[in-house]
Amino acid sequence: MPGVDGGSERGDIRMFSVLLIGLGGFLGAIFRYGVSVWFKRISSYPWGTLCVNLSGSFFLGGILSLPPSVITKYLMGIGFLGAFTTFSTFKWETLQMIRNNSWKISAIYLGVSYMGGVFLAWVGWVIFEKTIAK
Repeated sequence: MPGVDGGSERGDIRMFSVLLIGLGGFLGAIFRYGVSVWFKRISSYPWGTLCVNLSGSFFLGGILSLPPSVITKYLMGIGFLGAFTTFSTFKWETLQMIRNNSWKISAIYLGVSYMGGVFLAWVGWVIFEKTIAK
């Protein structure tokens, strides 16, 4: 079906999805930067990365319990949480700990990040499903 500009409705929807991802990514990156800067004032340990990855896991679990929509999928899930959480920084910081022979701390960091992330995704899913998704 032609749109107002001669394009298809499907093309318009695709462009809207891309714009939502871009807006969410912009906001997520700014929030991540703010959290990282705040935590760096407190400690040299990568608390900021741990915080964004664990809270991002919680909210992603929550989003998955909501009815599917372009807002939850593109703006919040792919856009905001995709930019807010950071797998590459997490790996880099873990590598730095290993290079500094901080084996015990790096093992704890890996365990808390992975297991805590999965656990908090489940907690977010349960909480959102029981409170918001009803």
